[in-house]
Amino acid sequence: MTHTRLLLIGTLATLLAAGPAVARADDGPSVPPGTEASASAPVELDPNDPDLKLPDGATLAEPKVLDIKSVVEDQSGDERREDTNTNVTFALQAEVLFGKDSARISGQARARISGIANEIKTQNATRIRVFGFTDNLGSSAHGDVLSRKRANAVHGILEQELSDANITYEVRGYGEDYPIADNSTEEGRKKNRRVEISFPRGEN
Repeated sequence: MTHTRLLLIGTLATLLAAGPAVARADDGPSVPPGTEASASAPVELDPNDPDLKLPDGATLAEPKVLDIKSVVEDQSGDERREDTNTNVTFALQAEVLFGKDSARISGQARARISGIANEIKTQNATRIRVFGFTDNLGSSAHGDVLSRKRANAVHGILEQELSDANITYEVRGYGEDYPIADNSTEEGRKKNRRVEISFPRGEN
């Protein structure tokens, strides 16, 4: 009996030692992923390896720059900035700009729009889009009208701040179309009630 138990224990120990290591989640990496020191030298590649060569007659595709997107949102979620290789977009929640069901801009909101106007000047942008959006509460028709009025109000402040006849504006109200969050929660609806200001990124 004792001999059989020892044999089983020995077999189990051998299987555990030979089997794959058990994965364990750490609390968090001590250094950013990809920056850990390597314990061994990089693998050497054989430039003459046929697996690394293109087949006869094959050519590489034209190189292209992928569109990299960066999104930064302030802690309160009131303002979001999205940068790509070609465009800059600011999204301001409606509560920051307007009273409930209103298109009248508050004094504090003017300061935020002024900051965006300064960024437009920095980017030397001459084409600006101002789009208004609402949540899905109330009628769709009411949302369309309100979102357009709010976009017009922001457009008016930008015109005053920039005062540049060379700038063209595209101003639209999309109502509840194009939500960026879940309309089934108040937190999501708050994100969807917004005005977006977008313009091309400058080459400077």
